[in-house]
Amino acid sequence: MRRKIIRIDGEKCVGCGACAEACLEGAIGMVDGKAKLLREDFCDGLGNCLPACPADAIRFEEREAPAFDEGAAKAAKAEEKTEKSAEPLACGCPGTQARSIAHGKRAPEPERTAACETGSRLSQWPVQIKLVPASAPYFDNAALLVAADCTAYAYARFHDDFIDGKITLIGCPKLDDTDYSEKLAEILAQNAIKSITVVRMEVPCCGGLVSAVKSAMRKSGKLVPWRVVTVSADGRIRE
Repeated sequence: MRRKIIRIDGEKCVGCGACAEACLEGAIGMVDGKAKLLREDFCDGLGNCLPACPADAIRFEEREAPAFDEGAAKAAKAEEKTEKSAEPLACGCPGTQARSIAHGKRAPEPERTAACETGSRLSQWPVQIKLVPASAPYFDNAALLVAADCTAYAYARFHDDFIDGKITLIGCPKLDDTDYSEKLAEILAQNAIKSITVVRMEVPCCGGLVSAVKSAMRKSGKLVPWRVVTVSADGRIRE
């Protein structure tokens, strides 16, 4: 049949995976670092993936394609969730156990020493979005920091300016084959989150992190105060 369906421009695609996360039917997947329309019969032609793409690599076209099979798409997504829930925790070790971390009292601004400036401000473990348990007690009434992996390496004062006073979650939309929005939605749904600060790099693929946070708020039905901070490759802030 002839119908409206998406087309992904492989030349423009930056491999962030945001479109695959936004596709509720599972029609899009990542192949060799690029987004691909894997199942034409899973594409409903509604285009949830279009606004998620930071590189404008997706558009509609009208052509011959199999009819949208809603039943098969739902069955495939249900099977995928079952498989993921059956997977053992990464590492399979105590390193994934949730715990809080206490630091000594921070000195007032005028009294800080160089050692104090470089002290860790991390208040919990684990920090990877895909590993952190959504029901961890430290999420109660917390301010969240959702950061791209590279930001702490690019920005020198990351602990003092961003981690301090927040629960830290990190990830990389380009490298992790994980739907961050699902875990973030669980965290929002199960806890009273005060705010979310997203810190991303200036590269386009980091847009997937921003999309995941927006999607999580939609899925959870909770809209909390949030902001996005962009870090340049040379360590400058671009808000």
